[in-house]
Amino acid sequence: MEKRITTPLTAEMTKDLHCGDNVLISGVIYTGRDAAHKRLVELLEQGKDLPVELKDAIIYYVGPAPAQPGQVIGSAGPTTSYRMDAYAPALLDLGLKGMIGKGKRSPEVVASMVKNGAVYFGAIGGCGALLAKCIKKAEIVAYEDLGAEAIRRLEVEDLPVTVIIDSQGNNLYEQGRKDFLAMEK
Repeated sequence: MEKRITTPLTAEMTKDLHCGDNVLISGVIYTGRDAAHKRLVELLEQGKDLPVELKDAIIYYVGPAPAQPGQVIGSAGPTTSYRMDAYAPALLDLGLKGMIGKGKRSPEVVASMVKNGAVYFGAIGGCGALLAKCIKKAEIVAYEDLGAEAIRRLEVEDLPVTVIIDSQGNNLYEQGRKDFLAMEK
């Protein structure tokens, strides 16, 4: 089923998103990869404020290519999510409600998602140039020294993703496999 959401992504909204749903996201999302996540968690450990508000936010695991003349951003395809798994539970505890990436998540991240009512969206790897067309505005808001891995505030319109793991812990990677094997019988 295709659904449309506009950020912020609240706990009420995540309850209506189920594994396998195709979703078009509009509004503000943030970028962040492992280097930025490490810095965010270090700030938390030091009792300091974060440079971005994560309550009801979505983080897209992406390190976009530089923008060419006339572009808002360069190619912006998802990166492998497990690299953020060590940091994700701490950010979910702060109210982060959505993560966009590719690949599996650890059992600890899934448990934290269920505890915090969050969802994990998958974006298609290899489609970064097409996904970039959904990004209408991009600005670095923290860690400019990280280059492509800096935290950016993106304004997106109809960014296509699929709910891989929903707020109840249902996992499309597991369910899809079961459904496929059941069809073979």
